[in-house]
Amino acid sequence: MVYVFLANGFEETEAIAPIDMLRRARLDVKTVGIGGKDVESSHGIPMKTDISDKEAELSDRLEMIVLPGGTLGTENLDKSPVVQSAIDFCVKNKIPMGAICAAPSIFGKRGLLKGAVATAFPDYRKYLEGAKIAESNVITDGLFTTAAGAGVSVEFGLELVSVLKGKELSNSIRKQIQC
Repeated sequence: MVYVFLANGFEETEAIAPIDMLRRARLDVKTVGIGGKDVESSHGIPMKTDISDKEAELSDRLEMIVLPGGTLGTENLDKSPVVQSAIDFCVKNKIPMGAICAAPSIFGKRGLLKGAVATAFPDYRKYLEGAKIAESNVITDGLFTTAAGAGVSVEFGLELVSVLKGKELSNSIRKQIQC
């Protein structure tokens, strides 16, 4: 199962495009609303999530967590004890994690990217403590897949598919969507 955490202020494209790519790969993706099932995007689009943060279970079924960006969305994710617990669980159990735009700063501020190659939206790269900034807009290094922003959301989603299901399936989906 893949949890995509959505908090008020999330960036729509950075959430929906990766969800779409992961579901095309036939992965079990659950959107998780921080503070309840009803969240609102950075541009005022309401969204009902599959489950609330209180319903999220950290178990051996968890294959990945994904953190979309958006300034306010990232702040709300960073303040969430459920998100912080999920990150701890993933680190302890070597479960992959993805974050895009401002959200990689959550990993960086915790020192999790030390020695890794990572990226984020340019204004947030300063928070990637100890990381080498990637020259590409999407990069996977170890457990972490990071991406620069909304413009590479589909590429980010395809990279997440590659991490979980391999390059061959990712490339097949890329062809299907004319990317």
